[in-house]
Amino acid sequence: MIPHTPDDLPMDDDPDRPSKSERKRGAHAAQDLGEELIRLRDAELDALGLSETLSEAIRAARRIKSRAAGARQRQYIGKLMREIDLEPIRAALASRSERDAIETQLFKRAEGWRERLIAEGETALDELASVRPGLDRGEWGRRVALARRERAAAQRSGTSGPGGRELFRALRALLG
Repeated sequence: MIPHTPDDLPMDDDPDRPSKSERKRGAHAAQDLGEELIRLRDAELDALGLSETLSEAIRAARRIKSRAAGARQRQYIGKLMREIDLEPIRAALASRSERDAIETQLFKRAEGWRERLIAEGETALDELASVRPGLDRGEWGRRVALARRERAAAQRSGTSGPGGRELFRALRALLG
């Protein structure tokens, strides 16, 4: 048996080497990010420009129905992700989240205006015209009247028509 010299032993005290806890946190963070990628649509995934191996592993994870096999696949994705720089992916996902938040806010604003226009009629239309100068009041009045008639008819018959949807689309275009 050859005795080991101190130079042969690994240096666990190396200050540049991350601790085991740090490595585990990094591995879990990579796997969590991989799970976010699994939930993306194909077009969004392709826009990230990931390696072919990682992209295929993500697509395969979507097809797996077995819980245990899915867990193994997510671990494999995490392993692949530990080999790449995660910051561009995080930045792209953050940007996507911001866009989604803005889109949700626009949706809620348009929905709120539509409900006000249908409920209040001319009063709400006057306020909308003051917020958006140059609004074609005749055209908007027609849209509001149609949506109001459809809403009243829908309460009687249980069906709804395209007037409310047209008003909503016009509001999204106006507010967006």
